[in-house]
Amino acid sequence: MKVVSLLPSATELVCLVGGTDMLVGRSHECDYPAAIKDRPILTAAKNKFESCQQMNDAVTATLTTGDGLYYIFADVLKSLAPDVIVTQSLCSVCSVDLRLVEQVVQEMQFSSSSSSSSNATAAAAAPRIISLNPFNIEDVLQDALVVGEALGLQAQAAAAVAALRGRVEAALSFVARQPAVAAPVVAFLEWFEPLFPGGHWTPQLIHMAGGQHPLNPPRDGKGAGPSRPVWNDDLVALDPDWIIICPCGLDIEETVKELPPVTASGWWPQLKAVQAGRVALVDGNQMFNRPGPRLVDCLEFLVGLLHQQHHLIPSGFPWRFYKQGELAAAEEKWLQEHPGWKTRVQEGPPKTAAAAAAGGGCCVTGSCGAAAAPAGEVQQ
Repeated sequence: MKVVSLLPSATELVCLVGGTDMLVGRSHECDYPAAIKDRPILTAAKNKFESCQQMNDAVTATLTTGDGLYYIFADVLKSLAPDVIVTQSLCSVCSVDLRLVEQVVQEMQFSSSSSSSSNATAAAAAPRIISLNPFNIEDVLQDALVVGEALGLQAQAAAAVAALRGRVEAALSFVARQPAVAAPVVAFLEWFEPLFPGGHWTPQLIHMAGGQHPLNPPRDGKGAGPSRPVWNDDLVALDPDWIIICPCGLDIEETVKELPPVTASGWWPQLKAVQAGRVALVDGNQMFNRPGPRLVDCLEFLVGLLHQQHHLIPSGFPWRFYKQGELAAAEEKWLQEHPGWKTRVQEGPPKTAAAAAAGGGCCVTGSCGAAAAPAGEVQQ
């Protein structure tokens, strides 16, 4: 069997259930596990990241004009002749979406029927499309079972999911044994300029770890609503106990480069979390923003962080504390280039990719919203 994955979390699920050797193609964003990096790349993004504000503006402009955000290389996909294609229908802003994949598959069927005298042969040539749409961690675990079934690896998938569930239960058990105290207030930021708090599974994980996420709380203990932009004043009014900065698609080094517009703002040093040294930077390319098996690692990270038991954080988890003042030189340069920035007041809700995507509500590069955006383009 030959499998193509068109989003990073799906690639991780394919590998989790034992399908690494079946994987014959991937998206440009699929980079984990390392063993899959030699597979052909089948997609590309139209917009190149330069800064958080620039990317938000570029995505908003692209969607406003009715264009999609990604290319898919149809000829390469057709040449691979996959039996299964794993994609997503959660967010058109984040990855190649279902409609574009269906368009390509339809063309593959048409091509097959044109060169074949038998409709049965044409039908047999059509790959099965598996579309994932998780909103919470339970959905992610269920997706692993769905992928395992599609690949004929039901037993391996069941064993892998059982192991993940065991880790989740261990984390919940630890939290339940802790003394009864007020749940720490967390602001999880998955984008800035404008600010986007975490959505869907991320607030759920924070709640499971013993915290609360008022900027976008989980619904009935499950996933929250999609991510959406908030005012800077919303964050100031919340004055959280913890701030976790995890911009979708950015590693820690890239995140640090994007921080000066935030940390140079007059309201930033007034925040309780900043003054107490409770600001964590997390690799947002690898963690939290991919609804795959490593969300369990993220839960364990949150438990260790919020309960100050760092030995519970998985070894090698990509994070570090932000140190107040570490960006002083970059902040000073930013303020010189942007007079009045420290005392600026937002004049209205920022125009965002979420608004351009018909109110879907998500960040501009990650798997967090459910935007109704155009599908993209097919490259022959």
